[in-house]
This record gives sequence, C-alpha cells and structure tokens, in this order.
Amino acid sequence: MNSTGTQGQDERRVVWAVVDTTIGPLLLATTPDGLVNVVFHVTDAVRARALEGLTARLGTAPVEDPGSPLLAEAIRQVDEYFAGRRRSFELPLDWSLISGFNRQVLRELASGVPYGTVVGYGDLARRVGRPDGAQAVGNAMGSNPLPVVVPCHRVVESDGGIGGFGGGLETKRKLLALEGVLPEPLF
Repeated sequence: MNSTGTQGQDERRVVWAVVDTTIGPLLLATTPDGLVNVVFHVTDAVRARALEGLTARLGTAPVEDPGSPLLAEAIRQVDEYFAGRRRSFELPLDWSLISGFNRQVLRELASGVPYGTVVGYGDLARRVGRPDGAQAVGNAMGSNPLPVVVPCHRVVESDGGIGGFGGGLETKRKLLALEGVLPEPLF
C-alpha cells in the first residue's frame, strides 16, 4: 500500500475521456488492464448512461482523466486511425465487460479480420467452431463493448449486404469507407 492508502483504489481505477472523431464523439474508458469501453455518439445523456453502466459493471465510478497514460495512448491511436495513419490498434484490451461465446467471437474478430477487409457473419461463426451460429455472431457484434478497436464494422452479410451496426448504418458505412472497403459517399 502506498503512503496515502489508495493503492487498492488505483488498482481498480477506471478513467474516461470523450474524443471527437469523423463519426462523432466517442467515449473511451480504460482500466489498469486496458481499454474497456468505446461508446458511439456521445451526448450528455449517453455519457451519463455509459458511466453509470461502467460503475455498475466494474464496481467503481469512472473518473475523467484524458492524461492517464493508457487512456492517452488509446486517444492517440484512435486519432491516428481516423486520420488514416493507423491500420491496427496496439492497445491492451480489458475484456471484463464480455464473456463466453461473445468474447470468443470478438477476440477472433480483433485478431483475424484486418483493416480494409470484411468477413461474413457465417464465416466468423465457422472460424469459432459454430458453423450454424451466424445469428449468434450478430448478437456478439451487438454486445461489443469495444467497437472501432474491435472492428465489428467489418462484419457483413454473406449476400453482400452491409448488415446491422450498433453505431448506426451511416457510421458503419463511414468506417468501411475510411478503410477503403466502400467508396466515400458522394453527398
């Protein structure tokens, strides 16, 4: 324990910041273990709900601290990604908000579907040993606590459809255009 008696608190500390991006404001939150949450379209109400959810799930109230080293690194890498200068994230990830099959699918997505490529829901299901699990993969994408960094926007329908997206279809199109998968919208 350190001299102020806060070592236990520091070990569980959750920090957050809001970052402006080309798809709107994102809330990024980290724990000492890594990036734990990314939230789209942050308004005051969305931020309040996200922070309440993190408090309930992680057992400690998040603190706004964009200068915290791990969070500052996450912010830097997100900025580079949206500026077109980063194709992969090199951040520790805290998977504590997701478990079971969903975690297995998201880990495969994070490691096996690189920038500028897409994968079908069924293909991803086969990769994790559930060839009949396309719908379950869709559910896993919907529960992704780390969108953009764990690239659920790269999962599409096998017939060429764009599929769903928790951040909205316009956001998914913008992310795929950023990565060169789709043409930029004309207007």
